[in-house]
Amino acid sequence: MRTLKLDDDSSKLANEVISDLKASPSLELFKCIQCGMCASLCPGARYSDYNPREMVKRVLDGDESIILDDDIWNCFYCYTCHSVCPANNSASVVNQILRQKAIDEGKGIEKISAFLTYGDSFLEIGIGSIPAAFFDILVSDFGPEWLDLKMNLDSVRKELGLGPVTLPEDSIEEINEILNITGFTRKMEKIRGSE
Repeated sequence: MRTLKLDDDSSKLANEVISDLKASPSLELFKCIQCGMCASLCPGARYSDYNPREMVKRVLDGDESIILDDDIWNCFYCYTCHSVCPANNSASVVNQILRQKAIDEGKGIEKISAFLTYGDSFLEIGIGSIPAAFFDILVSDFGPEWLDLKMNLDSVRKELGLGPVTLPEDSIEEINEILNITGFTRKMEKIRGSE
């Protein structure tokens, strides 16, 4: 058990979370009453050792080891926690900020590297695409019909009277410019360099 010393600032981590760009001004982290509503309905908590109530408590206690805890990667970002919190807190948002802190420290890269191909598709065609690394899982979950649909999507769309999924080249260039300006491309390169 960690003992808090009088000169320790236990609210440092919580204040960093609240001041993060991803945190909504209405995030009421310090009003968390540890009621457990978030954990009671969390699908991540149901199927893993992730516990949003415990995660928030550790943030409020100033326990920075939560940033390196593998359990934070089991949040689905469904925002169920946010929808039921009586204090208007969002464990999901807190989790997103902790994950970014982990990534900034070079931790958890292996958890997100499979999504690089998703980012690559934004850069190449202007829209996200399911990473190829997940195809086998999707086929096992949805059957070979899923792969057939994926492989023949253009003809299915044409048959339905829909246009192609691809964007015009000038739109792709605009999206690339936005991704460069916002630092998305730089983060992708950082992740690749850490693999």
